Amino acid sequence: MGSGERSGRDVLTRSVRGQARRVGLGAALGCVHQLGEALVPVLIGVVIDQAVAGQDAGRLVLWLAVLAVLYVTLSWSFRLGARAGERGAEEAAHTLRLAIVRRVLDARGGAEAGRLPGDLANVATEDAKRVGAVNMALMSGIWAVAGVTVSAVWLLLTSVPLGLIVLLGTPVLLWLGHLLSKPLERRSEAEQDRAAHASGVAADLVAGLRVLKGLGAQQAAVERYRRTSRASLAATLRAARAESWQTGLVLALTGGFIALIALVGGRLALDGSLTLGQLVSAVGLALFLLGPLETFAWVNAELAQGRASAARVAAVLAAPPAVVGGEAPVPDPVRGELRLRGVRLGGPDGVDLDVPAGRLTGIAVTDPASAEALLRCLGRESDPESGSVELDGVPLTRLDPAGLRAAVLVAAHDAVLFDGSLAANVTPEPESEPGSWSGPAEIGAADAPDGADAPDGADSSEGSDASDGTAGPEGVDGPDGAADPRTRRAMAAAHADEVARSLPHGAATGVGEGGRSLSGGQRQRVLLARALRAEPPVLVVHDPTTAVDAVTEARIAEGLREIRHGRTTVVVTNSPALLAVADRVVLLDDGRVGAEGTHAELVRTDATYRTAVLA
Repeated sequence: MGSGERSGRDVLTRSVRGQARRVGLGAALGCVHQLGEALVPVLIGVVIDQAVAGQDAGRLVLWLAVLAVLYVTLSWSFRLGARAGERGAEEAAHTLRLAIVRRVLDARGGAEAGRLPGDLANVATEDAKRVGAVNMALMSGIWAVAGVTVSAVWLLLTSVPLGLIVLLGTPVLLWLGHLLSKPLERRSEAEQDRAAHASGVAADLVAGLRVLKGLGAQQAAVERYRRTSRASLAATLRAARAESWQTGLVLALTGGFIALIALVGGRLALDGSLTLGQLVSAVGLALFLLGPLETFAWVNAELAQGRASAARVAAVLAAPPAVVGGEAPVPDPVRGELRLRGVRLGGPDGVDLDVPAGRLTGIAVTDPASAEALLRCLGRESDPESGSVELDGVPLTRLDPAGLRAAVLVAAHDAVLFDGSLAANVTPEPESEPGSWSGPAEIGAADAPDGADAPDGADSSEGSDASDGTAGPEGVDGPDGAADPRTRRAMAAAHADEVARSLPHGAATGVGEGGRSLSGGQRQRVLLARALRAEPPVLVVHDPTTAVDAVTEARIAEGLREIRHGRTTVVVTNSPALLAVADRVVLLDDGRVGAEGTHAELVRTDATYRTAVLA
């Protein structure tokens, strides 16, 4: 399942087609079960007429044996059929979840636009589950149709009036049930929208808890979530009321229908048109019909909720990409020369900027919005409204976004750490050496936006070596001291090795969800080590040291310059320590290039630069 789904109907159709074999098998077994269920009252009527009324013990034993075989058959057919249906529903939901995740992680982006991360999580879980459940509902509907059909056929053979009542009344009940499900469908969609929004607000609240505490805004944030939660609760209650009304009315209609069958059957028995056994069978079938008809009501409710969820899933899968085009491979090898021509970053004029290959370039800004726009352009999270960005002379719009991001890694300052050990967060992929670290497969600017951590103040205390000086679990080399040299160099350059030595179990220590067990400065060091460990041809880092003390920042600046020697590196920051080690510094003033030179030259000659960097 891919991004071709343009509507909820497309999503439902693909979901059902993908599980057609399992649904078909489950439906076939279910029909056997319904046939057996319908035959039970029929056989009981035969027993009454042929064995009980005639006092024939031999026939009674024979028919009881037939009933026993029938019960075993219908029991196993139900178990195996339900198993196939549940498997189909779960497989369909799983396939849909994978499609949603693929769309969210697509290098061209766009799925997250206008949506909170919690909203996307809700679509990938609850909505996918409801769409998958449509397979079980369809299978159950086929079961119910089979049960009603068998009952109607036997009643027609027994009594034409009873058979006609079933054949003509069932479609009417189904039509009424469909009409009654419309309000439920609308309110179910509203319920899911509200629940997803509440989930997103909660995720934002948890992710930004430290910032909120620092600003003293916890109460305002809690009040915002309380309002959102109340709105979600109100939508859920409205959906529940709609479901209860739908279920209650359908059950009332079904009960009246069954009573009509029993009444007509009783009158036919009184005038001699039915035998006692046939009357028992007719009443038994009427009671049996209650099950299939209730199933129809449940199927209508499931389809209503499935349609609502499918529409939400389709909106994610069909979301337009943030960037379009780009199929060409990245130049091989990548020299790393970046060029911006006429790129508008919010100022009145376009930016013309050359980043030479193999050099460390610092970019200072007077407006943080210019830095954010520049990072989005370099990482191709969005294309500039005007102008072009080139890598080794090739416009980024012509390059495959996934390949581009492997060549140009934009390490945003608000990137997040993954739940796991410090080691697993630094190493981008499993290594082949025994005992080496393993970690997430993707790093850099693709981190979720809800994990942004604000600086927690200067991180001066964590620079000391808090370990006992021994190797092994307490050191940076991991549990068996076999960390690869690339990881050790990256950790040392970012001074994340000191962070590892300060933790109870060294690099094997868990950092918690989003790295919340670490301080702001510790998180920044680990994030920088992760970016350096990837060794991309072009590395763009944004404010990597805002939460560390001045001494540590100077050491990190020297480590960054040393480890990236000979490779293109861009540091977007106003930090004097980082700008001082750059080969060349560019000042972006009001969205355009205001000055160029070394850090020392600009400090002497440019007042705007001094204000931006030293103030």
